[in-house]
Amino acid sequence: MVTVAPPQGWSYALHLPHDPRAPRVARMTLRAALTGHGMSELLDVAELLTSEMVTNAYRHTKGPASLRLRSVRAGRLRVGVWDSSPHIPAPFDKPPGVFEVPVPPTDSDGGRGLFLVRQCADAWGGWPLGDQLFGSGGKLLWFEVGVGAECAGAVA
Repeated sequence: MVTVAPPQGWSYALHLPHDPRAPRVARMTLRAALTGHGMSELLDVAELLTSEMVTNAYRHTKGPASLRLRSVRAGRLRVGVWDSSPHIPAPFDKPPGVFEVPVPPTDSDGGRGLFLVRQCADAWGGWPLGDQLFGSGGKLLWFEVGVGAECAGAVA
């Protein structure tokens, strides 16, 4: 009998149309991938941050987006979101610890997404992309979370 071992590293890519249902589709895809690869411990934090980033891509652009999920090593996940806007928002334009995102007012309807990334992700970054990638430029924002990642106290 032959046993097939799962690959050490894995990645998934999902192309998302400019549609208000895109964040939900991204969360469902993330949940299936992490559960299937035995990384359920990362679900809560990764799902929250992925949802925020895909929601921002939908709200702040008029084009499609792409989601990329990748295991970078045992117990560690990198999530990347591409969209058509070239603007790199803070904190993605600076390394972790260099830029402080202000705490959004408790009565605000928005503005918590990037604050949550700063509070919950282990690492993050962003790159502007030229016209040769994806056919339309834009940017790629990413974050990493690992086993033991928590978001306690990040949400008011």
